Amino acid sequence: MALYLLYESASGYSLFLANGLDEIGQNTEAVRSSVADLNRFGKVVQLTAFHPFESSLDALNQCNSVSEGLMTDELRSFLELNLPKVKEGKKPKFSLGVAEPKLGSHIFEETKIPCQSNEFVLELLRGVRLHFERFIKDLKPGDLEKAQLGLGHSYSRAKVKFNVNRVDNMVIQAIFLLDTLDKDINSFSMRVREWYSWHFPELVKIVNDNYLYAKLAKFIEDKAKLSEDKIPELTDILGDEEKAKEVVEAAKASMGQDLSPIDLINVQQFAQRVMDLSEYRKKLYEYLVTKMNDIAPNLASLIGEVVGARLISHAGSLTNLAKCPSSTLQILGAEKALFRALKTRGNTPKYGLIFHSSFIGRASARNKGRMARYLANKCSIASRIDCFADSGTTIFGEKLREQVEERLDFYDKGVAPRKNIDVMKAAIESTQNKDIEMETEAPAGASAKKSKKKKSKSEATDAAEPMAEDKPAVGVNGDGLEDAKSEKKKKEKRKIEEQAVDNSNGLNGANAEQDGTTKKKKKKKSKDEDMEDVQPASEIKKKKKKKSKNEDE
Repeated sequence: MALYLLYESASGYSLFLANGLDEIGQNTEAVRSSVADLNRFGKVVQLTAFHPFESSLDALNQCNSVSEGLMTDELRSFLELNLPKVKEGKKPKFSLGVAEPKLGSHIFEETKIPCQSNEFVLELLRGVRLHFERFIKDLKPGDLEKAQLGLGHSYSRAKVKFNVNRVDNMVIQAIFLLDTLDKDINSFSMRVREWYSWHFPELVKIVNDNYLYAKLAKFIEDKAKLSEDKIPELTDILGDEEKAKEVVEAAKASMGQDLSPIDLINVQQFAQRVMDLSEYRKKLYEYLVTKMNDIAPNLASLIGEVVGARLISHAGSLTNLAKCPSSTLQILGAEKALFRALKTRGNTPKYGLIFHSSFIGRASARNKGRMARYLANKCSIASRIDCFADSGTTIFGEKLREQVEERLDFYDKGVAPRKNIDVMKAAIESTQNKDIEMETEAPAGASAKKSKKKKSKSEATDAAEPMAEDKPAVGVNGDGLEDAKSEKKKKEKRKIEEQAVDNSNGLNGANAEQDGTTKKKKKKKSKDEDMEDVQPASEIKKKKKKKSKNEDE
C-alpha cells in the first residue's frame, strides 16, 4: 500500500510519496537513522505536489484551521486533485500520513481518504521538515525562514487577542495607579501644607481637606491682600460662609512670615499640580468603575469595584481568580501572615483583601471569621460567572449580595436565610426573562421599519400598475395571475396583489361605477383591456348579448 505524506509548511501545502517501505519494513529506527542523510532519505520520500499559499492572511487562516483539526476547501481540492481517485465500493490502495490525528479524522469523514498518524509517519515528516528546502527548487535561501517568522508572529497575535472590552489587564494597571496616586497625593498635600504654613499657619486648622487646602493656597496667594471683598469667592470654594469669614479674620491676625513673590509663585504652581492630580484621581476611579462593570459586573456588584479590582490584580487575572478555591480567595493578600503562622504554629489569618469590604466591618468580632468565609465563597462564585459567562449581567451579583445581607441578619437577629438553590433559580429565571425582553424589543423595532418599507413599496406598486403590459395569462377567476405573482414577489406584497387581482376580475364594470375616483377607473379600464385578450370566447358572447339587450331597451 502506497503511503502519501501531507506536510503543512509556512509557505504552502505539500504532498510526498514514500517509496521502498517494504525494504524498510516500517522500522522507526531505520527511518530515524536515514533521516539525516539526504541521499538515503531522498530515495525513500519524493515530492509529488506543492500548493503555495496566496498571501500571509491565507496562510494564517490555513494554519488556524489545521491547529483546530479542520480541513479547508483549499486542502480538500489539493488532496482530491493529487491523490489517486478511489472507485466506489472498492478499498483505496493508499493511505495519507498526517501529523495531526484530529485533522486526519476530519479528512477521513469528509473525503473517505484513509489517514494514519503514528511514530513512523512522524519520523518521515521530521525528515521532510529537515530537507524541505531541497525538495522545493524555486525556494530561495531565507524565504522559508521569513515565511515561518511572519506566520509565527501573526498566529501568536491572533491567539493572544481577546475581547477588547473584557481585558482585565487594564483593571490591574488602573488599581495599581490608583494606589500610587493616593500615596503621592497625600505626600504632596502634606508638602503644600508645610510649605504654605510658613506664610499662613492658621489655615491648617481651619481647612482639613487636602484638595480644598491646595485650592485656597492657590486662590489666596498673599494673605495681606485677603479682605472681606473676597468672602463670596471663598464661600464658593469652601461651601461655608462662616469658614470663609474665619479665614479672612485669621489672615488679618496671622503670625506667619512674608514670602517673596517668586516663592509664592512656586507654592501656587505646586498647589495647582496637587489639584490636577486629585482631579485625575477622580477620573481614574470613574474609569475603574466602568471597566469593572464591563469585565466583572457580578463581582463588582457583590463586593465593590475597588476591592474586586484588588482581588483581580493580586490573583494576576480574572481567570486565575476564578480558578482559586474560596479558601485561597479568603486569605488572598495575607500570605505573609499565613506562612508566619504556619512557621510558628500559630493561628492562621481569617481574611486578606476582603477585609476592606463593608460586610466584614459590619459583622461582630466573633462573627468576622464566619462572615469572611461566607463572603469568600460568594466572591468565588461571582468571579467564575464573570469569567466563563457569555453575556455580562449583574443579576447574579445582586442576588449573592442579598444572600450576604441575609447571612448578616442571621448572625445578628437569628433570621433564617434563603437556600442557595432557590436564590440561584430566581437569578436564572430573571436572566431568562431579561433575554426574552431583549429579543422581543428587537423585532418590534424591525417590524416598524418593515411597515414603513411596505407602505413605500405599496405606493410604488400602485403607481406602476397602469404601466404594466406584459403580464402572465389569467384564468376566469384570476388564480393564474395570483400564482405567477406569488412566485416572483415577496410575502409582503401578497395582500396588495390579491386586492389588485380582485379588482381586475370585475368583468361587467360594476366595481368601476362604485369607485368615485377617476384614477381607479383608469386602472380598472387598463386591466379590463388586458383581461379581454385572454378571456375565453364564451364570456365575449355573453358581453355581446348584454350589449344587444341594452340597445333594444
